[in-house]
Amino acid sequence: MNKSLRYISISYKKASVAQREKYHFSEEEKNKLVKLICSTYSDITGLFLLVTCNRTEIFFESNITSAEVLGDFLILLKEKEITEAYKQLFDQSNDTEKTILHLLEVSSGLLSSVLGDAEIIHQIKLAHQFSIAQKLQGSLLERAMQSVFKNHKRISNETHFRDGTTSIAYKSLKVINDIYKGSAKSKKILFIGAGEIIKQLFKYNRKFHFKDIYVSNRTEEKAKVLSEENQCNVFSWNSVLTNDFQDFDVIISAASNNFHLIKKIPATDKKVLLIDLAVPENIDKTLSQNENVLFYNLEAISAELEDTREIRMAAIDKVKTIINEELLAFKKWLQESPKRAFMANFKILVNKKVKDFLVNDTGDIDDFVAKTYTNEIMRKLMKKENKLLSSNNLEEMIDEQISLLMEMCI
Repeated sequence: MNKSLRYISISYKKASVAQREKYHFSEEEKNKLVKLICSTYSDITGLFLLVTCNRTEIFFESNITSAEVLGDFLILLKEKEITEAYKQLFDQSNDTEKTILHLLEVSSGLLSSVLGDAEIIHQIKLAHQFSIAQKLQGSLLERAMQSVFKNHKRISNETHFRDGTTSIAYKSLKVINDIYKGSAKSKKILFIGAGEIIKQLFKYNRKFHFKDIYVSNRTEEKAKVLSEENQCNVFSWNSVLTNDFQDFDVIISAASNNFHLIKKIPATDKKVLLIDLAVPENIDKTLSQNENVLFYNLEAISAELEDTREIRMAAIDKVKTIINEELLAFKKWLQESPKRAFMANFKILVNKKVKDFLVNDTGDIDDFVAKTYTNEIMRKLMKKENKLLSSNNLEEMIDEQISLLMEMCI
């Protein structure tokens, strides 16, 4: 196989929450997974790992390793055996153009559980930063990310696809406001976790102005940082583990890898709102059977966001047009890559020939002059691009241009 950009994906489209939970990776697990993949498949030169509540996707650049092979690797890692039923949970492609199209559709929010989800681009930016930190951009991946960010900007500026509320964090805070109405500002609220969703909750709270907020996280230092940044209180992680929630009115939990972290709440006559935004789920659903408990999970919050669907549906055709235009631009870049590689190597040859010509009796070379001559010769030869690309006498063409250039300078 030639070097291609490929992907594997498990998402809400085919997999249940329980099935997706198995393929959800914490930050620490991401590092281990990437190192394991790269040590197992040495031909992978670029890798992009996207992990959200609704999907886990791996985009990778390789010569030999196929999407099927990497998919089986992931299944074996998580399920201990490969079956057709497990394989059916995954979407995949080995075709660079199909992979780019999928990435553009995912990043735009076209394939999100909430159409036009605005948070996905932020998650993609973080995943891109992770790839850069791991030195796994890859030339195809890096160009793909340029297309993604340009595509996002165009959709935001040229369509109504971003109109309305689609943020899970924003909607969660709005649920508090709607349920408690006039008394909402006085409610005692606990955020559990320190990841992106919790950070988004603090960000959107600037619009809601809830004052009595506590934050808790297994790493106390992270909780302290969030409390200092957002002028709130820290709640003990040990109290979370023992489910000692005192007199909280609202608990929003989004702690990674903490299945059924919350199994009980204090007996009370007041109404308690529990919102579970985690994968795997943090809150035992049986708590919803308590008549004083109001319970929302990711699926319920997502359903609440359908109000903006009609506006976004009307913008889909324009979004798809923009995506196709960016895909065509990527295809053009891909088709011209052999020519770019040729020109880069050709410029090195030109520069060497120029330096050989300019070397003085002492063996010294003026680099500035050499660079100036090289650029001038490249400019002249590029006017004869077709002849240049088909020529078998490149060095003769270079020598001719050097001679002409020297005659002009005398």
